[in-house]
Amino acid sequence: MRALVHAFLLFLLVATMIGSPARSEGVTELIGDGPEGYRQTDFRAPVPDTLQGAVVVDAAAAHMLWEKAEAIFIDVLPRPPQPQNLKDPAKWKAPKRLNIKGSVWLPNVGFGTLHPTIDDYYRRNLEKLTRGDRTKTLVIYCQAQCWMSWNAAKRAMAYGYSEIVWFPGGTDEWEKAGLPLEEKLPQE
Repeated sequence: MRALVHAFLLFLLVATMIGSPARSEGVTELIGDGPEGYRQTDFRAPVPDTLQGAVVVDAAAAHMLWEKAEAIFIDVLPRPPQPQNLKDPAKWKAPKRLNIKGSVWLPNVGFGTLHPTIDDYYRRNLEKLTRGDRTKTLVIYCQAQCWMSWNAAKRAMAYGYSEIVWFPGGTDEWEKAGLPLEEKLPQE
């Protein structure tokens, strides 16, 4: 499977290079270094172009993967906390999120340091989504300029998942391209 994903992504890279000789947009096989460790603060800030060990895609390449329906798309936007001092906290419901159609929303897994409960939540859900196949392609995203997806993608690789695709433009770039979004609640 790994060879197929790399062949497909290489095809996309070559296709975009042919279509635009001055630049190679769409897919980048990364070998450069990104920041060490995980981003701990200022999560809504410019993100690097690289994530060592991952493939970075734009909306067009992410859409091609989405159309093939072989990759698992994972939204890692944090879930808003319940407001303090509510009259009836039991009635509070987290707002729904518009994410890429067919995605799974795993909130709060992109923070720099995870509470053991969240770490376990991320590991269990990745295991369940991939049915234990650590070579299954995972497309991890959030919003544009969001370090949560970079951290979550890096963390998935640290867990042993080998086919990580990082989509740094996330739902912002996807929506701008006119691609389908749907309302979702977080995965339990």
